[in-house]
Amino acid sequence: MNDSSSVDRLAAILRTRLEHCAPGQKLPSSRELTASHQVSPVTVSRAVAALTAEGLVVARPGAGVFKAAGPPAATVLGDVSWQEVALSADPPHNAVDVGPRAADASGVLATLSAPPPEIIDLSGGYPHASLQPERALAAALARAGRRPGTWSRPPMEGLPELREWFARDIGGPAGPLAASDVLITSGGQAALTTALRALTAPGSPVLVESPAYPGTLAVARAAGLRPVPVPVDADGVRSDLLADAFAATRARLLVCQPLFHNPTGAALAAPRRAEVLRIARRAGAFVVEDDFARRLVHADSPAPPPPLAAQDPDGVVVHIRSLTKSSAPSLRVGALTARGPALERLRAVHAVDSLFVPRPLQETALELVSSPAWPRHLRALAAALRDRRTTLLTALASHLPGLLPRRPPQGGFHLWLRLPGGADERAVAAGALRLGVAVTPGAHYFTAEPPAPHLRLSYVSTPGTAQLEDGVQRLAQALAGR
Repeated sequence: MNDSSSVDRLAAILRTRLEHCAPGQKLPSSRELTASHQVSPVTVSRAVAALTAEGLVVARPGAGVFKAAGPPAATVLGDVSWQEVALSADPPHNAVDVGPRAADASGVLATLSAPPPEIIDLSGGYPHASLQPERALAAALARAGRRPGTWSRPPMEGLPELREWFARDIGGPAGPLAASDVLITSGGQAALTTALRALTAPGSPVLVESPAYPGTLAVARAAGLRPVPVPVDADGVRSDLLADAFAATRARLLVCQPLFHNPTGAALAAPRRAEVLRIARRAGAFVVEDDFARRLVHADSPAPPPPLAAQDPDGVVVHIRSLTKSSAPSLRVGALTARGPALERLRAVHAVDSLFVPRPLQETALELVSSPAWPRHLRALAAALRDRRTTLLTALASHLPGLLPRRPPQGGFHLWLRLPGGADERAVAAGALRLGVAVTPGAHYFTAEPPAPHLRLSYVSTPGTAQLEDGVQRLAQALAGR
């Protein structure tokens, strides 16, 4: 029997069976299903994966497969009529001529360029191979390769099952998002590029955090936009300055990272979350929520707050989520979510830029996140991030206590260090490199003159914790010789 028809038939049988099951009731084991329906274990696995993607069942490693608590509630769309003005407004009349579009990729290249093997890498932006779920990825890729139609053209918006998974992952089972609100993209950076190009016109200002992720600044400038900084403190972007920034610039767009902000590691405090949405809504502006670190929570940290998008019925938030940081650099699969007319604008730009995301990658991503290996990997990653952060903080306390951050991050993969006044951060970074350790100067993260010298230290690109300790010792030598 055709493998695809066997999977579809078994999935249909199980859907009918689930109609008569109570929420939380356990389904027969894989072995029982294999025997009773005369199918292979692979067919059972694929059928269960399909039901998982639909939100009908929940797989619990070591325990079995259970009927989900209930189908997602019908999504409620708020008032998105304001988007017609935001998407059509001309750039402010006082906007300066931004000149020819040019991409300053120096900040991005600083985290993409791999140093020589003898250099301790405290500047990388991707997890070391030891932190990647390589076996789970290999298995997911193999299963995806056997799926019928894997090499055919996918829907431009993305595979329906993957869009459904992202909608639940971002908005929650009863959240405001539906699969139809999701576009599958080639990672978070591609989603960011699409959002900034689609939602505002060249020559317009765009509000960004200060300091900001260099990839945001590069995308904005390449799109002919004018980044305007709004300062960040330990509780995230300063909402007390945000309304003034919107009023002064008449911007229609704010780009922010509310969770484990790059580079500071800050999480947007609870009182500011609603305030940011209120201010943006009053300004008739969009909030592009770059949620890159959602799956990088440390094992000893509390559960993070939900995304801003999960609390937004009115289409203010355009959300970006990617699997890349929590899996592997080459699994460039992400999601861009929006509601109302903005989604059609994003869809059009996405189609022009990339047509569609290769189906084998989408199938592999779906196999990965639907497998029991995915939650196991996330737990292992959370523990490893906790251990690496602790190692780096302990080393700083021993060798550079004056640089310890006041509030250690609870997620993400980097520390933001303020150097002593008068220090030349580029000279320190150059001196550290001569001593065999790569760190990132803070100037890359600012749109104008930095208020103080900084360094960003990443703790995910080394093979283990021993290199972190050695790297801090070498950095201390570089600072001593400045």
